[in-house]
Formats: sequence, structure tokens, C-alpha cells
Amino acid sequence: MASSQLTVDTHSFTLSHPDKLLFPQDGLTKEDLVGYYRAVAHTMVPHLRGRPLMLARFPDGIQAGGFYQKEVPNYFPDWVHTAAVGKKGGALTQVVCDDEATLAYLAAQACITFHSWLSRSDRPDVPDRLVFDLDPSSDDDFQAVRSTAADLRKALEELGLVPFVQTTGSRGLHVVVPIERRQGFDEVRSFAHTLAEEVASMAPDERTTEARKDKREGRVFIDVQRNAYAQTSVASYSVRALPGAPVATPLAWGELGGARSPGFKVADVPARLSSNRDPWEDIGDCARPLGKAMQKLAKRSPA
Repeated sequence: MASSQLTVDTHSFTLSHPDKLLFPQDGLTKEDLVGYYRAVAHTMVPHLRGRPLMLARFPDGIQAGGFYQKEVPNYFPDWVHTAAVGKKGGALTQVVCDDEATLAYLAAQACITFHSWLSRSDRPDVPDRLVFDLDPSSDDDFQAVRSTAADLRKALEELGLVPFVQTTGSRGLHVVVPIERRQGFDEVRSFAHTLAEEVASMAPDERTTEARKDKREGRVFIDVQRNAYAQTSVASYSVRALPGAPVATPLAWGELGGARSPGFKVADVPARLSSNRDPWEDIGDCARPLGKAMQKLAKRSPA
């Protein structure tokens, strides 16, 4: 089939080459990708809404390679929301996915993975999310990732914050913290770095904040560098461009002990959501002021 016409919430667009294999090893087509994103749209869109996006597109499938797209192409329909964000020397217009139609349209453009800002388009320089990216040095050492996430959770809760956890669909886990929009990225990243150092020191043979791979010595890297202006983090329920079509999937903390890498796949997530509530359903209501947490952390980590 060369193309088909789709209508989603009164918006119509063309799905070209619906039978094109985007995941050849798994037999998943572009039409399958669109179907997945439509199936999870009700849950996923609230996690995207209002945030500028970087799109990872693979027009000829994951084996052929793809590209990252920040700037909105001029052929996108005018009903797709956009936001102008500042960059060095000017501005950039990026997609904002506020509804199922936009999500489906982007999937029809072979956008496999969505990477969202940690701030919203109305105040792009003030984050409302804080993220710790837990990256194992070895695919065989996920227990160390789990224990690091558990200690991060405890440390964050002691500071009065409400952490959430998700698989990345790749090697590790993300611990994400909703925060009130008061501090800029530099302050947020400084707080995250100090706390990461504290949690790393709890198990120095297992964890590190060392960015250089040749100095990690097989330890879990607690990465806080995404907490910067215009940096992005993989969006919840995004498919990753990897064999098996794994999905970045929010977890309940009670599921952490059984978490594996890469975790849930495209074939698993719609059924999971049909029988369970989204573990991150209330994340927007759990934002806390970071200032108080910064003061508490400074008292116990004066350095």
C-alpha cells in the first residue's frame, strides 16, 4: 500500500508507505508505530503537553539510521502546535505535542522517539522537572542501577521532594522529580550534582559521578547534565530505536525490584495501561519547592 488517509480528532493527514518496516528484525511497520502511539496517546500526551520536543526520525527504519530534528519543517500542518525558543544568536521553532492527532502525525513521519524539554514552552528557562540518568557501565549490572535508584528516592524524599522512576527503554533508569518553577537551570543542576555526589558516596565502589567513561571503572554513572537549558530527556512511553522496540516506561516504585533492562516493549505497553493506571498519572500534582530542599541539602552537604 503506497499510502492511506488517517483522520484523528477531525484532523486528516496522509500515512505514506504504511507497510514500510521500521523495525525489520521485529516486523514492525510504520502503521504499527502509528497504532502504538494512538493506543497510548491518552496516557502519553499529558507527559508531552506544553513541552518543546526533539524528534528522532527514521524514515527508512532503524537499521538505515536516522536523524534528530529540532526545527519544525515548513510542510508540517498548521494545526500542529509549535513554540519559539531562544538559542545562541536567534530562536528555534520546535514541535509541541498537545493532542493525539499531533502524536499520530509525528509517528506517521517516522518519528520513533520523542525527547522533551525539562521546562515548558511558556517559560523555557525555568524547569519544572529534575532528572537523574542512571547509566550502567555494563548491561549485566542492573542490580546496581536499582539500588542507586532506591537510595536516590530515599534521599529525595528526606528533602521533601517526590521522585518518580522509569525505564529508559535502553540501558538504565531515570529518576525524575517534579519541582515548582522558581529556580533556573544552573541552580537546579547544582542541586542535582550535590545530591548525586552524596548518593554516589554511599557506595563508591558501585557508583560514580565521573563523566569520563575511562574513569568509571565499571560503576553506575549518575548523570545530571541533562538539567540544562535546551537539553532533553526521553519522554515517557516513547519507543526507542533499538531491536525489540523497547519503550521508556514509567514504573511504580514497588516495581523497581523486578525492573530489567531494557524492560517493556511496544507489544507490552498498551495492555499494561489497559489493566493498570499510569504510575506517573499524578506527577504534575507532586511538584514541590526546590528552595527548601536546597537549604536542607546545604546543611548536611556544606561543601
